[in-house]
Amino acid sequence: MSKYTLRGRKALTINWKLRLKNKTTLVSLIACIVAFIYQILAILGIAPSVTEEAVMQIISLLINILVTLGVVVDPTTSGIKDSVRAMTYKEPN
Repeated sequence: MSKYTLRGRKALTINWKLRLKNKTTLVSLIACIVAFIYQILAILGIAPSVTEEAVMQIISLLINILVTLGVVVDPTTSGIKDSVRAMTYKEPN
C-alpha cells in the first residue's frame, strides 16, 4: 500500500511548494484568506480601518514584485523560460 492512503483509498496529494509558485494559485489563495478574515471580523462586529480592497491591492503589488524578481514563476516549465513545446504554440492551448 502507498504511504498516501486514507482508510484504504489513495489520498489526494498536492505539491503545495509547486502550486504556490503559480501566480494565479497564489493570488486566489490569498484573496480567499483575506475575504475569510474580513468575514470573521464582520461577524464579530469589528470594523477594520483598512478596507479589504486596499489590503488586496498591497498584496497584489507584493506578488507582482515577486514575479518580477523571478520568485513566482510558471511551475510547469524548467527555470524561467518557456519550454521548447510552448515556443511552437501559435495561440494558447
